Amino acid sequence: MIIKQWLDRLTGRFTMYQTVFTLLIAISVFALLLSLLDLIGPSPLELLASYAVAVPVTVLSSLLFGRIFRAKTHLMSAAITGILVFIVVYPSIEPLGLLGIALASVIASASKYLLAIRGRHIFNPAAIGGLIVTTVGLGFSGWWVATLWMLPLIALGALIVLYRTRRLTMGLVFVAVVLIVDVIRTGSLSNGANLALLSTATVFLAGFMLSEPLTMPPKRWQQLGLAVLVGLLFAIPFNLFGLLYSSPQLALVIGNLVAFFFGQRRGIRLVLAAKQQLTPTTWEFSFHPARPVSFTPGQYMEITVPHKADAKGTRRIFSISSAPGDVVTFALKITGEPSTFKAALLALEPGAAIRGTLVGGDFTLPKSLDVPVLLVAGGIGITPFASQLAHSVGSGHQRDLVVVYAVSDPAELAYSSLLEQSGARVIVTAPTAPASLPAGWTYGGPRVTREVLLAEVPDAASRRAYVSGPPSLVNSMRSVLRSLGVRRVTSDYFSGY
Repeated sequence: MIIKQWLDRLTGRFTMYQTVFTLLIAISVFALLLSLLDLIGPSPLELLASYAVAVPVTVLSSLLFGRIFRAKTHLMSAAITGILVFIVVYPSIEPLGLLGIALASVIASASKYLLAIRGRHIFNPAAIGGLIVTTVGLGFSGWWVATLWMLPLIALGALIVLYRTRRLTMGLVFVAVVLIVDVIRTGSLSNGANLALLSTATVFLAGFMLSEPLTMPPKRWQQLGLAVLVGLLFAIPFNLFGLLYSSPQLALVIGNLVAFFFGQRRGIRLVLAAKQQLTPTTWEFSFHPARPVSFTPGQYMEITVPHKADAKGTRRIFSISSAPGDVVTFALKITGEPSTFKAALLALEPGAAIRGTLVGGDFTLPKSLDVPVLLVAGGIGITPFASQLAHSVGSGHQRDLVVVYAVSDPAELAYSSLLEQSGARVIVTAPTAPASLPAGWTYGGPRVTREVLLAEVPDAASRRAYVSGPPSLVNSMRSVLRSLGVRRVTSDYFSGY
């Protein structure tokens, strides 16, 4: 638990773009060092020449397409795509080979605009660039990082990315499928393991490409299904119409296409109806969607607010805090100097429009109303519960609900009226006791502990538990709930923006 909390604090200091970019730079530098020692295939000159083509061409072409389509170019994202092209397409110093790398870079950039619907990528850009270049014969996707020497660093990098994105299970399922197929194909555990695990194409694909959020299906079971599908296509040789032959990038591209058809993939125009301050640090934004939004209470939506963005970009994911209906609301915490995204959102006036894209998530209550539920919220983590409670109130559903609400100050209790209307039993924890609480509510003390839960929710072991809030609280509560005998704990991590 201590190690997990340390990892959450460490990785939480950086955006995913910064994390992936840094790791890919480290892999590139390490590859050059190994090449100088003659431990990997490409020569130092081939690596330097290919890198000097892939990254600048990807960035420049991304800027060009951004200007053509009147969209802001995310330079770090473009650089990441360029490094991935450098890794996917085999390095060369030959003019034709460098032309192929340049073409793959341009195709990768173009795919973000031309092979996209409402801002959603259909294919992983580097994979589709490498696939097309290989198909037309201007290069080949050699996955030159697939060596034993590169494995330790790539495995560490993949682990960091998968942990940070909460996709570790998905990555492990993909690797397991490849391993099982390779063992069956070779008829030997050692040969199969050598083929699957000592090939860093497997590990690299799992960590740096399969997990790309913009081509990810929205639900966990869909993500695990995608891992199985891509793993099978990755490990089993095949060809399509005698033109496309099995390769890591083809497996990923097919998986991307399948994933695209899951969930909400069309953009939704959201017009700001109102904004209000719920607590000293919490604001709620209400939007009228141009068309009905289909979602299950507890799910999230990705929204885009055009603005001069910081390194985190113009997209964010927020839990929907309203019940399904004519209005969609989001609540967020704004303290100190807000991010450029929060500042832009706060500056919006009624009538302003933004765009919603992906809707997804598995943080949903049991379908059966007979299942008793325990909801543990930390601060702004109350938002998915607000959606669920609003839906229950509006539909007249009766559930056995207990809500444990941890806040940093009694003044930060958002959605108090909704909690009262829901009829849920509420336990509040805060550094100081609230001056007053609604009838039936309990003050549990300064913070949520095992002792508090044991005293206030003695039947916790018989309940389905849901925990939402900062990673530190979620990780702590998962351990506490497990120690109390709770068998099923569903988590929603709020890492902050």
